[in-house]
Amino acid sequence: MSRYGAMYGPDLTFLGVPACDLADAASFADADVVIVGAPFDGGTSHRPGTRFGPSAMRQACYLPHDGSRPSLALRVDGLRDLRVYDAGDVEMFSGDIERSLSALEVAVHTVASAGAIPVVLGGDHSIALPDATGVARHHGLGRVSLVHFDAHADTGDVEFGNLHGHGQPMRRLIESGAVRGDRFLQIGLRGYWPGPDVLSWMAAQRMRSYEMTELVARGLDTCLTEAFRIAVDECEGVFLSVDVDVVDPGMAPGTGTPEPGGLTSRQLLDAVRRCCYELPVVGVDVVEVAPPYDHADITAYLGNRVVLEALSAIARRRRDAAGGDPWNPEKPLLDSR
Repeated sequence: MSRYGAMYGPDLTFLGVPACDLADAASFADADVVIVGAPFDGGTSHRPGTRFGPSAMRQACYLPHDGSRPSLALRVDGLRDLRVYDAGDVEMFSGDIERSLSALEVAVHTVASAGAIPVVLGGDHSIALPDATGVARHHGLGRVSLVHFDAHADTGDVEFGNLHGHGQPMRRLIESGAVRGDRFLQIGLRGYWPGPDVLSWMAAQRMRSYEMTELVARGLDTCLTEAFRIAVDECEGVFLSVDVDVVDPGMAPGTGTPEPGGLTSRQLLDAVRRCCYELPVVGVDVVEVAPPYDHADITAYLGNRVVLEALSAIARRRRDAAGGDPWNPEKPLLDSR
């Protein structure tokens, strides 16, 4: 499992952070966060192209790739206040889904076992199975809850004769015992799938799905507050899985299964910030960025900023826990510049 570099495009790290090699433990021994690329779209049911997502998200920024991004909102630099490394891409051949997902699980578990937070750049959503499983193997099966932003539940059973695909990882996670069904929080569901049989299965697992109709009626912040209370009950940590199609395709067109009527990009970024500031996040993935369908890199930029919001909020949470001035979203920390 030596450093593979990038499967598609130049071997660039995320905004210029230092590279590491998962085969060399010393290269990331002091890491707080390790970024892992999962350039895989062999699980897609509609439009492929997410194999190019990791490369696009690593590069999507108009600022210098100098390994520094100070957050205006949080007054921290997520790439410098945390020790962030980039392990490159896991070798994932789209023609062999089981081998590819297995390789990713090994990589994620390696990062988690080293005491770092894995941040995985996808790839289609089939990678959530090895991502969350790799983290749960370290922290304890059933001891990690999952907060899942998505237009789709991804709880299908068999698709095209296969148990693995981007419409099925959440069912496989629950069936395997890696994540408890009653500690599975889904946010942003909408559209015209799944049908009654899948919804009945989800209800039997006691999953909590906040559909867009509920988010609109009750308010996103209210629903997040409720979901967070569930997420930290009887769990050691939280895995955050963000599918960019949770955002309306008008703001995130570069994705394989666009569904109109989603969150705004601003709502998603604020929600990710809240998650990573208020919850003990132990793993993150950002999936379904498909550059072939993007316009002006809109979706790649969003994916990049989702990662930065997560890292900035984790850095702010740690600073406050160490005795820094607590962050107040209604009062910018102007004196901490």
